[in-house]
Amino acid sequence: MKNIKLYIALFIISLSVISCEDVVDVDLDTAPPKLVVDASIKWEKGTAGENQRIKLTTTTDFYSNTVPAATGAVITVTNITPSTPVTFQFIEDGQTGEYLCTNFSPVINNEYILTISYKGQTYTSKSNFMPTPIIAATEQSVKPGIDGKDVYEIKFYWQDNGTEDNFYLVGAKNASIVYPEYGVLSDEFFQGNSMFALYRDDELKKGDIIQFSLQGITEQYSNYMNKLLNIAGSDGGSPFATPPATVRGNIINQTNPNDYPLGFFHLSEIDSDTYTIQ
Repeated sequence: MKNIKLYIALFIISLSVISCEDVVDVDLDTAPPKLVVDASIKWEKGTAGENQRIKLTTTTDFYSNTVPAATGAVITVTNITPSTPVTFQFIEDGQTGEYLCTNFSPVINNEYILTISYKGQTYTSKSNFMPTPIIAATEQSVKPGIDGKDVYEIKFYWQDNGTEDNFYLVGAKNASIVYPEYGVLSDEFFQGNSMFALYRDDELKKGDIIQFSLQGITEQYSNYMNKLLNIAGSDGGSPFATPPATVRGNIINQTNPNDYPLGFFHLSEIDSDTYTIQ
């Protein structure tokens, strides 16, 4: 993890003819690498959900321009709800740190266990497979911007289940951003009603295509993502990039509990929609 303690005194001397520039090397404290786990199992509605991916990386030092892949791990995900548990193997694709499963079987509301064996350490986590409502409708409107320029607002709607407390992860992406922008919502004030997520961007114009996504998530994952997005900011980066502060997920190091990994084990349906600005 990148732990940075910098104390810099900067003195600027203005000279009429000559200016000097010195290169200063700063020693940075670097903690031992931590395992970073991207284990988000998503079942796209309308598909069988058999193709799934888990990605492992490690943290690195401040000056590194690459994210090291965590290779050589053994990964399984087990559906423990049936009387006879069913285990799925995730096999690494070469030495990429990406572990693939082509025969996964998602079952809504069933409980699954993630097990990772990596460099003599065993990591585990449990989570339920969360249901997701369908995106029922999309609505476009035009609002005045700060500078008087019209700004497009897009809302997409879904029906909340009024018999339980629900939490949602919503995403939106247009061609002008590298990664989707995310937000978390709860039905605390919308129990059993129609809910919506709103997306606006001053740069949107007619013909632009917006990709939306909706996932039902656990309360624990909602809290995790809320903290992560507050630190990293949803504008500018993937939520699974290494944050500048420690955000602890739900994965436990069974071998050495103090050396916990970063990341989260999450399973849910996902509904997606594409909308073209009119």
